[in-house]
Amino acid sequence: MAHKTSAVADEPIDVLFALQPGFNLTDFAGPLEVLTTSLHDLQDPTSKAFEVTIASGEPKVLSEQGVIIGSQVSWKEAYDRLSDFDVVVVVGGGTDKVLKEKAEPLGLITAFSEIQKGDPSRERTLLSICTGSLFLAQQGILSGLSATTHPDYITKFEILCSQAATRDLTERTDVVEDARYVVNNLRFDLGDEDENPYIRRKSDDRRPSNARKGSMSLKGSGRRESIARRAAMRLGGLRVITSGGVAAGMDAALYLVSVMVSEESANEVARMMQLTWTKGIVVDGLDV
Repeated sequence: MAHKTSAVADEPIDVLFALQPGFNLTDFAGPLEVLTTSLHDLQDPTSKAFEVTIASGEPKVLSEQGVIIGSQVSWKEAYDRLSDFDVVVVVGGGTDKVLKEKAEPLGLITAFSEIQKGDPSRERTLLSICTGSLFLAQQGILSGLSATTHPDYITKFEILCSQAATRDLTERTDVVEDARYVVNNLRFDLGDEDENPYIRRKSDDRRPSNARKGSMSLKGSGRRESIARRAAMRLGGLRVITSGGVAAGMDAALYLVSVMVSEESANEVARMMQLTWTKGIVVDGLDV
């Protein structure tokens, strides 16, 4: 595929869903519906914004709800093609076995982050749904970042983040309990942070208001991203999004549509799916 620096052209954005045995079906199906419904051109039903590939260890993978999903590529094939993908999505379900056995998609998550660190010229996103964030915590991806997970797993999440920081001698994770989703490494050039009311700094004692709405796509913003600025970010500027429980994963997917396609496309997807899009937190970024 052609080398891309950002998904701003009207071409499909390549997404890899990583499914472990026992995955939660709605963690997968909800964001899948959001992404595959999104269009670059709302007047052109053929202008699909995202192209999805499903990876797993076997040709068929069983969800915790008893539904079988067919995978399109094996873990080996996913590794071989990993640099082709703009977005990797990891979902919850079956987490205890994955963590205990150090199984996939743990290695895939680390490999994707390493690709970004080695090539910060390209925009890439790692999105976790629900308890999929436990995998990111285990791999030390969330060091120095802000993140959330399903409310029932906050304590376990905090423990994994703390253990990773101690093991890797890295910064701790700012665990956020009251967010639908948390976004790190937004790509926009924000100007003077002291004059921007929409900046959330890690040093702030207060929690950001959930009333702050939305984000804006790069195409609509009139801003040019800075590759040098991205390279200086953690993980080479890899955008890391963690969401809360099942329904919050759809909110996070709508956010991803808004920044990678357009706000209009995200709103149209929400309308078609009859969703009320509850906005989350964008760390050190615009949320207007």
